[in-house]
Amino acid sequence: MRRRVTVLGSTGSIGRQALDVIRRHPERFEVAGLAAGGSSVEVLERQAAEFRPEYVAVRDEVPSVPSGTKLLCGERAAEELAAVPVDVVLNGIVGFAGLAATVSALRAGNRLALANKESLVAGGEWVMSLAGEGQIIPVDSEHSAIFQCLEGGGGLAGVLLTASGGPFFELEKRDLLEVGPEDALKHPNWEMGARVTVDSATMMNKGLEVIEAHHLFGVPYDDIKVAVHRQSIVHGGVMLKDGSVILHAALPDMRIPIAYGLSHPERVETGVETVPFDAVWTFQEPRDEIFRCLPLALEAGRAGGAYPIALNAADEVAVAAFLEKRIAFLEIADIIEGVLERIPAAGRPDSMEAITAVDRAARELAEREVSHR
Repeated sequence: MRRRVTVLGSTGSIGRQALDVIRRHPERFEVAGLAAGGSSVEVLERQAAEFRPEYVAVRDEVPSVPSGTKLLCGERAAEELAAVPVDVVLNGIVGFAGLAATVSALRAGNRLALANKESLVAGGEWVMSLAGEGQIIPVDSEHSAIFQCLEGGGGLAGVLLTASGGPFFELEKRDLLEVGPEDALKHPNWEMGARVTVDSATMMNKGLEVIEAHHLFGVPYDDIKVAVHRQSIVHGGVMLKDGSVILHAALPDMRIPIAYGLSHPERVETGVETVPFDAVWTFQEPRDEIFRCLPLALEAGRAGGAYPIALNAADEVAVAAFLEKRIAFLEIADIIEGVLERIPAAGRPDSMEAITAVDRAARELAEREVSHR
């Protein structure tokens, strides 16, 4: 029997690669629903015409859809679609906007292939409390790597997240004073959306992933190791109590973790070549004194409560301002730090309303920080 799949964020990088996997295996998968924000409506229309899903959900501009396809529109369209019973919901929505769909899918009892890290950065323990055993399959390449390594058994002592370091890792601070968006978007290994690519350059992406790993795998922050691996071949691993380490290696192509998220516990061919063994793999410590977003994220994660939500919100605002050339690259960390210093301390938010209120307050603080630059 074919697995019915809903793809949220279908016109983005994760969504398009997910559909490529599905296209390769029509005997295994069928597309039940597609959701997009509406900025690429022509792409969404082509996807709907090819896969002929039961549902298409769109937030903004209304697309034309095939006869028999039901159209969901508005701010909550993706959230509504995520609740429709299917075998797998792939959440590839970028940013805080993906949280509501994650909650909706979990509450509906759908298996969730999760590529939206902000769901766990902002929702944390509350979101994990909504998930049944085995209901969330991580799709971020690093967390998918750890998930696959953990399937071998117990004895866990810690986990490893690797970071490419982005385009600027070898540069000195004085060199970073002049870099602009066009420089930050030139990632050496991965093809990703603009926000994630800039987050990779600042190391914030790795900070968010540490918080996500803490919640996904129940590992204390002190037992999560970050290593800069410029080749982006080793994506993550687990450190075991007997001193051994299991690493997951693959070429930097998101079709591999996406395919595993859709087909788990089975595997399917993805079109990606096997890792060559004639190359050198290197590992380095992060440069926290220059790329301050990683330590800021760890501090927010350890503090818990409102701070991870504020961290993500401030980062989204600061990265958008950088891409619009309103602030400099090094000011991204300054904006985030300023928001974390000013956001009121609060207990653990345990509802969408509470999380959204913190997110909104942090965005307002971040916009003020940006305007004062």
